[in-house]
Amino acid sequence: MEKSKVYFTNMHTTSKENLQQKLSRLIKTARIGDIDFERKYTAVKIHFGEPGNLAYLRPNYAKTVVDIVKELGGKPFLTDCNTLYVGGRKNALDHLDSAYVNGFSPFSTGCHVIIADGLKGTDEALIPVEDGEYVKEAKIGRAVMDADVFISLNHFKGHELTGFGGAIKNIGMGCGSRAGKMEMHSSGKPRVSQRMCIGCGACARNCAHGAITLTDKKALIDHEKCVGCGRCIGVCPVDAVKSASDESNDILNKKMAEYTAAVLRGRPHFHISLVIDVSPYCDCHSENDIPIVPNVGMLASFDPVALDVACADAVNNQPAVEGSLLAKHMHRHHDHFTAVSPETDWKSAIDHAVKLNLGRREYELITI
Repeated sequence: MEKSKVYFTNMHTTSKENLQQKLSRLIKTARIGDIDFERKYTAVKIHFGEPGNLAYLRPNYAKTVVDIVKELGGKPFLTDCNTLYVGGRKNALDHLDSAYVNGFSPFSTGCHVIIADGLKGTDEALIPVEDGEYVKEAKIGRAVMDADVFISLNHFKGHELTGFGGAIKNIGMGCGSRAGKMEMHSSGKPRVSQRMCIGCGACARNCAHGAITLTDKKALIDHEKCVGCGRCIGVCPVDAVKSASDESNDILNKKMAEYTAAVLRGRPHFHISLVIDVSPYCDCHSENDIPIVPNVGMLASFDPVALDVACADAVNNQPAVEGSLLAKHMHRHHDHFTAVSPETDWKSAIDHAVKLNLGRREYELITI
C-alpha cells in the first residue's frame, strides 16, 4: 500500500525567506492547490489560546494560510467551538474577546473569526457516523459543517488526557459542540454542585426536556430525562453545572477519532501542524510550562493520521529540554508523551482513526 505523503520543513530561515514565507512554500509544495477553492467557504480550524497561555500559534501563521486560500479563490474564516469547562472561551462573546486579545482579528489575519457552535455552544449539526463504535451521531459546530472546504491548523503539543494534541484532537474535540465535547469526555450526564448553586433557575428555564428542578433553592438534574445537550452548562452564571468527565482516556481518544470522521468525510480537507513551543499540556490551560523538546518544524499533509504520527515521531526523536517536565519524568516511559502524562496512550486514537479509514499510519516524509 502506498504511503501517505507528509511534507516537512525546519524552522531555519534566511535573509530571503522568513518563517511565514517558508510555511507558504511548504503548503504549496504539499499541493494544497489541488483543492478547488473557487468561491468556496473554507473553515480554518485553529485554537485561539486560553487567555494567560502563551504557547498557542501566533496569528501570523493563520494569516499565511488565509492568504493562500484567498489567492486560490476561497472565502476563508477562522473557527473554533466553545469549551466545556470554565474559562475565557465558554461562550461566543468571551471566545471572541479571547481571540482578539491573543491577536486573531480580521485586521491581523485577513479574515473573520466565527465561533462555530454559536453563542452558548448549542448551535450544532447532527452528523451520522455509520461505522462509529461509540458515536452514532456526532454533534458538530454548525459553521464547521456549513463550510465547503476544511483546513486544520494545529499546534502540536502534549495533552494530559489524549497524550498529545495534533490534527485529530484539533478536529475531533475542537469541532464538537458543547454537547459533543460532553459526549467525548463523559459516559454520564452533567451534575450540579450543590455548594456552588445559587438557585437562580437559569438551567431549569433553559432545559428543553424538563430534567431540572429546584429543591430547597438548589438545582437537581434528573438523569432519566436528561439527554446530555449541555445547555445547562452554558447558561449557569456561576459555573455550578459540570460534566462528569469520567470517560477512560482510550475511549475518549476513540470517540475523538469518530468525531474527526464526522467532520472530514464528504468534502476536501488539508492539514498543517507546527511542532513548536511543544508545551506538556493543552493550550486550553490558562498557563503554559516550558517546552518539553526543542522546536522541530512545520509539517503538512492531506492525511491527518499520517501527519499526527509523523509529528509524534519527530518529537520522540528529540532530546528533552533541560528542566522541562519531560526531563524530570523521562524514566517513566520511552515515549515522551506518556512519560509526561503516564495515564495516556496516543496510539489508541491513531489505531481507531486507521480503522475508520481516516488515513494511514505509514508515511513518506518529504523534506523541503
